[in-house]
Amino acid sequence: MSKVFTIAEGLENLGALRTGGQGSVYKGRRTGIVYSAVKLIPTPVYSESGDDKNYRNFQSEVAKLQKVNEIPNPNVVKILSFGITESGSFPFIEMEYIEGPDLSELLQPPHEKIYMLKELLKVADQLACALAHCHSVGVKHGDVKSNNVKYNIHTGNYVLLDFGLAIMSEEQRRSSIRNAGAVEFMAPEQHQGIMLMQTDVYSYGVILYELLTGSVPFPLNGDGDTGRNTVMIGHMEGPVPDAMRARKAALPDSWDADKKALEMQVPAWLLNLIDKCLQKNPNDRYADGNQLHDAIVNGSLSVANGMTTGIGPATLLSENEKLQTQLQNTTDPDKVGILKIDKGVVHMHKMVFSGLVFLAVLFMALFTYSSFTKKAPEKAYNSVAAEDNLKPYRSVLFVNTYNADSVKKARELTARLKADSIARRKAAAAAIVKKKTDSISVQEKPKKKRKKFLGIF
Repeated sequence: MSKVFTIAEGLENLGALRTGGQGSVYKGRRTGIVYSAVKLIPTPVYSESGDDKNYRNFQSEVAKLQKVNEIPNPNVVKILSFGITESGSFPFIEMEYIEGPDLSELLQPPHEKIYMLKELLKVADQLACALAHCHSVGVKHGDVKSNNVKYNIHTGNYVLLDFGLAIMSEEQRRSSIRNAGAVEFMAPEQHQGIMLMQTDVYSYGVILYELLTGSVPFPLNGDGDTGRNTVMIGHMEGPVPDAMRARKAALPDSWDADKKALEMQVPAWLLNLIDKCLQKNPNDRYADGNQLHDAIVNGSLSVANGMTTGIGPATLLSENEKLQTQLQNTTDPDKVGILKIDKGVVHMHKMVFSGLVFLAVLFMALFTYSSFTKKAPEKAYNSVAAEDNLKPYRSVLFVNTYNADSVKKARELTARLKADSIARRKAAAAAIVKKKTDSISVQEKPKKKRKKFLGIF
């Protein structure tokens, strides 16, 4: 590939990667096999001295970018060098070359239209970490959008790219914003040329909304001024469309019902975070990337600890479906043991009917057994006493039956023993009656009335 122009000594231009309102990005190669991405700023520098305002602004902002790389961050592109091109005197920034697709490409076929929740939460955390790193050293990115966030196929990290607006003066930013193609990600104040820490936070919220629903809140229809103005008014005045409804409509047909239901379980804290990022007033958003990242960490920890930060639409939909399923089960006699009345006929579950029959048979068996084994005390006593009383005179009857005198004596003895036995039984019965009478009299014995003393007590 032939050179378009010389960028700097030892830095070879391998062709344009992307062009836009803020400038063009070229694939560069330093001496050797190290690849890099070079950002060219469209406004030329006429004199590399303090007399040139553009050069002074460039040097001032580049000093901030140097601070970004003082402590390396895996989610922020590394800035390798900066300077003025030998041809055309354009300011440039040389950054590491990240191999992999950007977020906007990952939302196009053959990829799904929306992100799965697991990967969405990963993007949210890593992009917030990148903004927190930049804001900590006072660098406002100014151009946070989905095609400025790349997925590094070698590390698996999402990396924030393109600090073009970060090194522009306020006047250059206003001019670049009017011609930029990222109006869908611009905060309301950015249309007036104002760039704050909260401006990056707003653009961050637009990215998360896009990954969640498959579209930005206010999409651009056409490249004309009418379409851009419509988007601008939407950001400044229009309400943000409901994210859960948009996500449900964008669910891929290739997903089964269980996966769709699972992917609709968006944490309430994440929905609240996106809503706060997209507030019209900058003061109503998170102050900077540090607050934003803290909110993500707190939200993730609250879910891990089993706490809730509010009930979101997804939770309500899930609970509603569970209640409907339970209601259907409780009205189906084939699933639960209950009665169902249908046109005057009572239907009962087979297991319930079998259980009732078993209990009835068991009750009847216990009742029969108890009636055969239970004896009254008096009846038991009489039977034993009668058995004992028969023994003496039974034996006497069969002694010396061949002698008449002996028979007579035996009969007299038997009569006497029988009389004694009857007397003993009557005495025993009387004792039992007396014992019962005494116990009743003791229980029902009336209390003695106390005499009144002087008619008072």
